[in-house]
Amino acid sequence: MTKFLLLLTLPLLLNASKILSYNVYDRTDRVDVMITFDTPYEGKIKQSTSASKIIIKLEDASIESTKTKVLSSKFLDTISIVPLLGYTKIVAQVPAQIKFKASKTSDSYGLRLRFSKELVIVSKNPSKATQANLFSSTSTSSLPTKNNEDLSNNYYIVIGILLVGIVILFVLKNKMNGPGKPKNSSSWLFKVANDAKNGAAEPVSIRFQKNIDEHSSVVMLDFVGQSYLVLMGSNNILLDKFTDNKPVTQDDFDTILQNRHQELDDFLKEGESLEKDPMQIYKEKAANISYTS
Repeated sequence: MTKFLLLLTLPLLLNASKILSYNVYDRTDRVDVMITFDTPYEGKIKQSTSASKIIIKLEDASIESTKTKVLSSKFLDTISIVPLLGYTKIVAQVPAQIKFKASKTSDSYGLRLRFSKELVIVSKNPSKATQANLFSSTSTSSLPTKNNEDLSNNYYIVIGILLVGIVILFVLKNKMNGPGKPKNSSSWLFKVANDAKNGAAEPVSIRFQKNIDEHSSVVMLDFVGQSYLVLMGSNNILLDKFTDNKPVTQDDFDTILQNRHQELDDFLKEGESLEKDPMQIYKEKAANISYTS
């Protein structure tokens, strides 16, 4: 009987994606569990929830043995990954009011399980609030991954911000090249703009982007083998330059922003003040760029 069951499940095991490793990242506002597969994971993801437990079912996924990790986090107590017949079960012990979201990487070789605090939304419309409660009380549901349409909309938004930034740079350049001032600026940003006019500049691409408020955002730009951290808003300010140790993941970029939280606040406050010239702020920062060797 055991051999018969093994023969029936053998095709499922051969087509299943194998879990190679998992890592837990405990952040101040969330806990991320990153799972890596040996092949692109195309199986279905389902979940069931209770007051203190979230059970995730990864169909067509396998792991060699049970893995358990205990955390001292306000978002996740323990997590266990258990191999079962035809699927892998992940059991997460969580405090009250913790929400869960799953999303795959672009190449489907990775899966992120995010645990964060659930936001309580008070609705003035009782009927809508009742519908929301009915939806959240569903015991089992398939978890959607990121929509391609949302990614496309974000791409257009980033391109629009980049174009606005280029226009602002040209306006600042024209102000600097007034009467009695040299036409060719020594600033690397204006040099890029001049080369772009002559067709000699390489394409500028955006590695990461994050909004700080409704008027400002921080962008990581790639150009000529180097990455530039720029604060874009009412004034565009070069924050840093990376040559070798460039951020690779969104978590790396978020870590850089967290380390520069106070610095970003200072720049935003300086931008709101009329007592100091914004171009003078930019010159001071550009003169103190740290080059990573």
